[in-house]
Order: sequence, then C-alpha cells, then structure tokens
Amino acid sequence: MVSMKMIGLVGGMSWESSALYYRLINEETKRRLGGHHNAKSLMVTVDFEQVERLQHEGDWQTLGTLLAEAARNLERGGAEFVVLCTNTMHKLADSITSAVKIPLLHIVDATAAAIRKSGHKRVGLLATRFTTEEKFYTQRMRKLGIEAIVPSAASRQDVHDVIYQELCHGVIRQESRERYREIIGELARDGAESIILGCTEIELLISQGDSPLPLHPSTTIHAHAAVERAIDEDLLRQN
Repeated sequence: MVSMKMIGLVGGMSWESSALYYRLINEETKRRLGGHHNAKSLMVTVDFEQVERLQHEGDWQTLGTLLAEAARNLERGGAEFVVLCTNTMHKLADSITSAVKIPLLHIVDATAAAIRKSGHKRVGLLATRFTTEEKFYTQRMRKLGIEAIVPSAASRQDVHDVIYQELCHGVIRQESRERYREIIGELARDGAESIILGCTEIELLISQGDSPLPLHPSTTIHAHAAVERAIDEDLLRQN
C-alpha cells in the first residue's frame, strides 16, 4: 500500500491556474501509481480580485498576512507541506514559512532543479512585471547557479498585460501567442538557452511547439515536484 503526504495548496491566483495545478498533480499521481489513485490534497483559495488590487497598489504587507492565514488553515487541516499555486506571490514566501511549521515547496527551487538537469545556465524568464522587475526570483535562481534574463521593458509590459487582462480570465488569443513568440525570439537573441514559463497561467497559452527554445513550464514542474514530495518512495518501491 502506498502512503502519500497531504499536499496543501494555496490557490485562487487565479482559479484557472489553480485548476491546472489540481489536474497536473492528480494526473502525475495516477501516472506514477496507476489504478484509481489520486493525490491527497487540501486547497485554500483566496479571492484574486483582492489579490490583484493589492498587488498593483503595492500593499504586499496585507498580501503577506493573507498568505500566512491561508497557510495556517492548511496546517490546521492536516496538510504536511505547502504548495503556493503562483509564481509572483513567492515574493512573500517568507510570510508562509514564518507562519507555519510545515515546509513550503518553493517554485523556484523546483524549477531550478529541472533546469540544472537540462544543463542550461542562462535562461529567459517570461512572467509578470512583479516577477521580472523585482529580485526575489532572479536572485534565488542565481544562488542556485542559473542566470535568468528578462525581456525589454516594453516586452515585459506586454507579457504582464496578457497575463492579467486575458489569461487570468481564461481568454486565449492567437495574437497574444504570436507576441509571446516574438519575445521568446528576443530572449534567444540575448543568449537564452531555454525559457522559463514563470507565470502559472502562461502554460494555458504557450507550449513547446510555440518556442524555438526548450521550455521549462514552472507550473507543471512545481506540480510534479509536489507529487514527488508527497509519495513515500520506500512504500512505492514495495508496491
């Protein structure tokens, strides 16, 4: 019999990306374990209307309080580690780790581990302006031996606008896909060896067929890392 840890998911940023996490985690669990297996999980969702407003107002203190309370709810509910279903809000990872005793599975750590396996050292980062223009993401990558380069200011804004104005509402536009392809080309010319899809919603728009460079889809990587963390490997080998 396989024993799994309870995965605690902080979702709602946006609900489209949270649904993607839930699907990916359960698909990977079934792939690994077979049968009727699915992941043991608990999700606390926040209201993205409030989150988006506070992000653009720069009120990160209130957002940190919101994440801390969500993590405490997961811990009280029996979660054994936390998965924050968003890249941008990892800016506030310390708000979670200081609020609970259970560990946080950090999306940068999981993505960096996948990049290291590819042998790449210089990667392009597609993400919100909060992620590309602040240092919490790129500095953590650098400490893990990876240089993350970002698009030009105009391209960063275009990526950001597509995420918030379209993808977070489940809107997929071919024109936006083409613009992202152009930006990937810019990053390739700047020396990127591969591309991080560094916002959970971007995987709704861009797949490997859209890119001349290898992609590191952070949502998929993070979800699969959660399954890896959740499965008791000793019992898996005995199954």
